[in-house]
Amino acid sequence: MKKITIKDIATQAQVSISTVSFVINGKGQKMGISTNVIKKVQDVAEKLNYRPSMIATSLRTGKTRSIGLIVEDISNQFFSDLARVIEDEAKNIDYRVFYCSTGDDDERSEELIHSLLQANVDGFIITPTQNLESSIDLLLKLKKPVVLIDRYFPGQKVSHVVMDNYEGSHSATKFLINKGCKNIAVVNNTSEMVQMKLREEGYRDALKEEGLYNENLVLHMEYHSNEEARIASIIKFFKKNAEIDAVLFLTNYMGLTGLQAFKDMGIEIPGNISVISFDDHDSFKLHTPTISVVAQPIEDIAIKSIQLLMSQMTDMEAFEVEKSLKKGKLIIRESV
Repeated sequence: MKKITIKDIATQAQVSISTVSFVINGKGQKMGISTNVIKKVQDVAEKLNYRPSMIATSLRTGKTRSIGLIVEDISNQFFSDLARVIEDEAKNIDYRVFYCSTGDDDERSEELIHSLLQANVDGFIITPTQNLESSIDLLLKLKKPVVLIDRYFPGQKVSHVVMDNYEGSHSATKFLINKGCKNIAVVNNTSEMVQMKLREEGYRDALKEEGLYNENLVLHMEYHSNEEARIASIIKFFKKNAEIDAVLFLTNYMGLTGLQAFKDMGIEIPGNISVISFDDHDSFKLHTPTISVVAQPIEDIAIKSIQLLMSQMTDMEAFEVEKSLKKGKLIIRESV
């Protein structure tokens, strides 16, 4: 399909190319062009389905009407669901979204930020890796609009939108206690990111409040290990601690790994053990039995992140840093 240019519009509207250019760029009235001619040009542009060049628009306005979205892993259902809602919200305000996945690699994350800076995106929504704080500081120094999601750096003055991870974990653990579970394990990773620390703290405090905390029932798996190694780690841990009657997995990928390990071990859910995992997943709904989860408020996080980013893009000097905490939802299914 032939790309429509302002020359095509000028030919069909029977006006000069400069007249079309002034109208398309919103300068028709300022340049003394009549209302009738402005409408005629706009009607022809719409009829021809004219779309201005992003590069040309960027050179003229300094804006690309684009957002850089950097997440850990777009194949993870939590991040893909989050990205879909962010894209829908951005589309509503006529912005496009460039997706990037970091694989939780700091070097890759820095490369992506610099690539998006070169692409002149108008703002950033980022799920930061563990050592990305200095790169976020660079964006702030450059006065680039930026919002962090899912995780953040406690001492950094940057807007973020996250789930109340402490409350979610605390509530899930309390629910298991109220169901009569006394030997409740937790499976975490070794990333040391703030959201993972808060989830483990919520679990630990809930058990300590009831005098049930046992540090031996805490498993930390290597973050960058493969699935086979994670399954082996879980099997070893649960064989060593046969008294465990419930477990809280702090991410969905760890929960899925745990289900595979339990299948290999012949552990029945919920007969032998009750299970709750963070971050819902389609597999949890299809599993027999269905798996209880602490679901993140994906839509709330996405909408709020766009709102905070727009406030910066609209007036970078006037906006105030906002740290937004959204409450998750404990969804009880057949695994408890």
